[in-house]
Amino acid sequence: MRCGYFDAGVCRSCTLLAQPYPEQVDAQARHVRTVLGDPAGVVWLPTVVSAESGFRNKAKMVVAGTVDAPTLGILDGHGHGVDLQGCPLYPPAVTSAFAPLAAFVTRARLAPYDVPTRTGELKHVLVTGSPDGELLVRFVLRSTEALARVRKHLPSLQADLPHLVVASVNVQPAHAAVLEGDREIPLTERQTLRMRVNGLDLHLRPRSFFQTNTDVAAALYRQAAAWADEARVGTVWDLYCGVGGFALHLARPGRQVVGVETSAEAVASAEHTAHDAGLPGTRFLAGDATAYALAADDVPDLVVVNPPRRGLGEPLSRWLGTSGVPRVLYSSCHPGSLARDLAHMPSLRLVRAQVLDMFPHTHHHEVLTLLERV
Repeated sequence: MRCGYFDAGVCRSCTLLAQPYPEQVDAQARHVRTVLGDPAGVVWLPTVVSAESGFRNKAKMVVAGTVDAPTLGILDGHGHGVDLQGCPLYPPAVTSAFAPLAAFVTRARLAPYDVPTRTGELKHVLVTGSPDGELLVRFVLRSTEALARVRKHLPSLQADLPHLVVASVNVQPAHAAVLEGDREIPLTERQTLRMRVNGLDLHLRPRSFFQTNTDVAAALYRQAAAWADEARVGTVWDLYCGVGGFALHLARPGRQVVGVETSAEAVASAEHTAHDAGLPGTRFLAGDATAYALAADDVPDLVVVNPPRRGLGEPLSRWLGTSGVPRVLYSSCHPGSLARDLAHMPSLRLVRAQVLDMFPHTHHHEVLTLLERV
């Protein structure tokens, strides 16, 4: 992939872009094996590769500049905007939204937030595109001062972006490197974006997490489902289930699946998908994954965990090791935290693993592992 911003030195977010993509993939696989100690007897599946461009389903654009000349992109070292509307990481449905959104900033007189002076209102525009080309757009504002203008001019934005189906305002008042706040204000009647993955419509709400690379996420869920089916598991817990990507892909007639997630909004999304897809035997709970596991009276045939970068932590890792759970599927976006967690559960042996290049041109990747009790 060639990128004019990278060549000009104005954006270096894709730190590995100068390295040929096949070399990136090989280096990732070697790195993961090294971090995990290259344990003997592990079956390593071929790395799942990504498209080199147009793969990111979500754009987190910092808004800077002025009302009449806004920039959508990143900030430089001085806190000034660098416009990245031509970034090749995004698919056409997302890229085509940038110019109409910049025009909307001007039309609605949304003053971009200026970091050095701490003035202005609009901090970020977040755009998510579905495989069907539909869009979810969120405006992150410092306050509700501009809310009436956003509502007034929203019809004109919808006319410019016919595939815009979900829009909201997020309020983030703090002067801090925080992407969003706790308050979400819906602007459209429809509040879920359908993310079609492996024939399953996952419903994504504005504050719900979803993997940034839809095609690689689809491969991740397919592999997890294949391992679960091979083991003929009857009961599954999906801890850190998010919008239910793993849980819903593992749902089968006669199989009981429980998903646990702290975000009530994500749980609502998962329940929505399960209802629409007619998936009996699935149940989703809003709560802490560790607390749920430690309070349980029995254990399932399989536990799926997909924690944030910090990993599971010692309490849940040790519980998995001593619980008697026969199998664990651990999906990790950080091999270092995965290695730390595995050290706390020596009674579970790593038997299969696969690297998935969810984030091309960076040092970040996903690792799916299958653990079985010794």
